[in-house]
Amino acid sequence: MTLLRRLFLAPVYLYRYTLSSFMGRSCRHMPSCSEYVIEAVNRHGIWPGGWMGFARICRCRPGGTEGLDFVCEALPEDASALTPWRYGLWRSTNRERGGRV
Repeated sequence: MTLLRRLFLAPVYLYRYTLSSFMGRSCRHMPSCSEYVIEAVNRHGIWPGGWMGFARICRCRPGGTEGLDFVCEALPEDASALTPWRYGLWRSTNRERGGRV
C-alpha cells in the first residue's frame, strides 16, 4: 500500500479501532462501512474508491439502505475524474459480489 493511500485511509482505521468500539459495532450494511471504504480504495484507487465510500456513508443513515452491499469489480463506464459522483451508488445497494445494480 502506498503512503498516500495509507494517509487517506488513516481516519477510517482510526474510527474503526477507537470511536466505533465505543459506539457499538453495528452497521446497517454487510460489509461494514469502514470495510467497504477500505476495499473500494484498495481496489479502485483513492479518487474513485473515496467517492464510492462517501456514497456508501451517505446511504448508511436512518431511512437509508441496508443489507448486503459489496464493492463492484469494475468501475462504471459513465464515471470519470470530472464526474466523480457517478462512481458511487447513491440510492441502491450492490447485492451481488462483482455486480452493479
